[in-house]
Amino acid sequence: MKGNLRKMISENTRPVTYSLPVGDNLVALNEFFGKKISLAFTGTINCIACGRKTSKSFNQGYCFPCMRTLAECDSCIVKPELCHFAKGTCRDAEWALSHCMQDHIVYLANSSGIKVGITRHTQIPMRWIDQGATQALPMYRVASRHISGLMEVIIKNHVADKTDWRKMLKGDPEPLDLAAQRDDIFAQCEMEIKQLEDTLPASSIRMLPDEAVTGIEYPVLEYPAKVASLSFDKTPNVTGALLGIKGQYLILDSGVINIRKFGGYEIEFAA
Repeated sequence: MKGNLRKMISENTRPVTYSLPVGDNLVALNEFFGKKISLAFTGTINCIACGRKTSKSFNQGYCFPCMRTLAECDSCIVKPELCHFAKGTCRDAEWALSHCMQDHIVYLANSSGIKVGITRHTQIPMRWIDQGATQALPMYRVASRHISGLMEVIIKNHVADKTDWRKMLKGDPEPLDLAAQRDDIFAQCEMEIKQLEDTLPASSIRMLPDEAVTGIEYPVLEYPAKVASLSFDKTPNVTGALLGIKGQYLILDSGVINIRKFGGYEIEFAA
């Protein structure tokens, strides 16, 4: 089948069930473990927002004009603490109301080790799966993406905020006591978060002391001893036996490829 790629769709079964959008088709990838698959890039890239043909993709699938104009491509998406909605300078206030001015979760995850992260409350557990986390635990529920970004800035002084994707793809991390880590963060960050809370409307930040840890199991037959990254820009025909999927990565016996990075790339899928 042939069509433009989008990020894989996941369902938190045990193990995770993955589907690969190829144009209007959905490929049930779990059926192909241990089998040879091929993803052949045709040379065509279409913007995932406007559909126009582009010679280069930005921000995981956008053309240059969309990257410059769409709210979902603004710098505050990467650094939500820099949100400028209140200044009236948001690129698309309607989009912001439906995506950013919604409750967000500040959480702990264990992917390549412990990290703090944020996501819109409707994106749980998909966000955790996309990051390759094997454990995740909500800590706070806050009133907007901006507030979640400010919270993350405070907490990342005590916990990492990045995933080491190479380490994540070499195997599952040792299980952690995320509840104990959460309680430590509650204590360590109490004063700074209280100061932030004093500048916000009432109930903008809610602690979540009773949430349970979510465990996630990935469909992996074999982890690579050495992580070799594949790219359609360098290797148009990506072929190999499918050994596993973790996060948004296909793990093949020929290397690993981050599907989300190549949103909008037109490929031909065969197995």
